Amino acid sequence: MLLRMLEEASVLLWASLLVLAAPVSGPLAAVYKSVISVQPPWTTVFRGERVNLTCSGFHFYAQEKLQGYRWFSGKARPHETPGNTLEVRDSGQYRCQAPGSLPSNPVHLIFSSASLILQAPYSVFEGDELVLRCQKRGREKLAVVKYTWNRKIISGTDESFDLLIPKASLNNSGCYQCIGFLENAYVLRTSQTNIQIQELFSRPKLEVTDSQPIEGKPVNLSCRTQLPLERPDTRLHFAFFRDNGVMISNQSGSRDLQITAIWREDSGSYWCGAETVTGGIHKRSLPLQIDVQRIPVSGVLLETQPQEDQVVEGETLVLVCSVAKGTGNTTFSWHREDTRESLGQKSQRSQKAELEIPVIGESHAGRYYCTADNGYVLIQSQAVNVTVRSIPGIKRSLVAGGTTGGSLSILLAVALLFYCWHQRKPEMSLSQSLGPASRIPMAPLSTGDGFQGDIIRRPLTVGPPGPFNPMCPAPVELQQLYINVHPRERDLVYSEIQISQPGAEGEANTFRTSLENQHVSVVYSEVKTQL
Repeated sequence: MLLRMLEEASVLLWASLLVLAAPVSGPLAAVYKSVISVQPPWTTVFRGERVNLTCSGFHFYAQEKLQGYRWFSGKARPHETPGNTLEVRDSGQYRCQAPGSLPSNPVHLIFSSASLILQAPYSVFEGDELVLRCQKRGREKLAVVKYTWNRKIISGTDESFDLLIPKASLNNSGCYQCIGFLENAYVLRTSQTNIQIQELFSRPKLEVTDSQPIEGKPVNLSCRTQLPLERPDTRLHFAFFRDNGVMISNQSGSRDLQITAIWREDSGSYWCGAETVTGGIHKRSLPLQIDVQRIPVSGVLLETQPQEDQVVEGETLVLVCSVAKGTGNTTFSWHREDTRESLGQKSQRSQKAELEIPVIGESHAGRYYCTADNGYVLIQSQAVNVTVRSIPGIKRSLVAGGTTGGSLSILLAVALLFYCWHQRKPEMSLSQSLGPASRIPMAPLSTGDGFQGDIIRRPLTVGPPGPFNPMCPAPVELQQLYINVHPRERDLVYSEIQISQPGAEGEANTFRTSLENQHVSVVYSEVKTQL
């Protein structure tokens, strides 16, 4: 007797230690125990009938390695069987222990000698079909059967003696009784049977890595629940909600949700829900408040690209405004200190923002500063002085390029005129057309700086019109040629080429004036070379 008590105490102590070491949530919390099942599924049968018990295990580590399946019945000495099935005929409380697992929960069997019994299943979970059966011993049959729940009649029928609840819930737990009416009006009553509907899974609990996270940081949410020992393979779907039922994740088999970056506007009440895949059972956790913390901006700094003393006229200037600290949506503004001009504004979730001035000029030189505000206080940076440098060499090279093109244009025009003149008056010599009688004295041209240049007027005298040449325009008059107007700039030439028609002088002047006004066939060019 003492040896048996010590053995049972040792098993119970070891079971208690492993249960305390087990996790508080998830299916792993139940895999240490063996599971016992009953066939037929009733816990109450008539005396003389037989019930088969089956033991199942999860092959976890146990105190000792069993060779077979161990069975416990009340105060009787435990015995082992090579198989996992045991046939019983006596009332009592039975437990089993599979190899590598702890002892199971007890099953209480009743072998009754009563005339009328109420048969109920060994275990019923939420969502299961609950069947209660009223059975009479002997040949005499029942005429009518009624069932009571907590002493209230809930059904009465003469077609079926079974009470069927398609989807049991926790509210269906309670005391049930069967009342049978015989054909001779004799009434039989069963004893009260307490039926406890078990949770298919526990109420979810929402867990968060940090209930007061810093804005912009990641946050992990976990929806924890526990599956029963007998149903470790039950499949669940999880979903996460915020405030008034706003779903922040779709239903999935994962009980975890990661928010990669949480913001102050995400503060609120969060909860999660768990539901069976079939949709029969669903539960929600208690709400959990999450308050996101925002860090005020500080260390506002304005920088330029390029640096403020290396800005060149015509280039792009970028004003970079940044903060050393600060989270959330920040509003950046750029200003010019000397003119009190606001240059632009941007709002974004960043610690840095840029403002670009595409083409910088001398008028952009001055002092600039920026401000940053994320809802707490507006902070201003120190002013930065921007100087704009110009490079004369770039302008002179552009002028020189234009001068070369102008010189080529003048040379081509003179060559064309000479060719046309030669075609129209082959008999005239160049010495006759440029004789001393054609010189017309004119007043010197003043350049405005006290220097007067030499002026030469050389009209080209032409005779009667010759045959028309499509490549040559009408006879032209080269009117004024100014050479060396300014002594400090060599090879400066101003020229004007005009088209004139033969006829009266007045008509020619009128026609020339009309051409000048319409800017047709008039070419002004300036040729200038560098000293």
